Amino acid sequence: MKARLLIRDRIEFADDAVAHITVWKVPRPVNGSQHNYKYRLAYVVDGECVFRYDNEAGKGDHRHWNHEETCYLFVSLSQLLTAFMSDITRWNHENRTV
Repeated sequence: MKARLLIRDRIEFADDAVAHITVWKVPRPVNGSQHNYKYRLAYVVDGECVFRYDNEAGKGDHRHWNHEETCYLFVSLSQLLTAFMSDITRWNHENRTV
């Protein structure tokens, strides 16, 4: 099985805020992960990535938030997407003035 693109989406939340979601189904887990997905989910505001989730080879599942990298416990693709959307809501609540 070759890697198969499952999701490539761009969701605009405001003129200056966009979410980028890319998920691949891969034949074997990425080094450091225990599942068959390769993903990158990023929230970009004013051209700057304010947080993201990814599973870079060798690092495994993790989240970047406030210039800190923390482990992320991957349970399912659905839970990952829910956590990402919840973080968008949280970030907007804590940082947006509109």
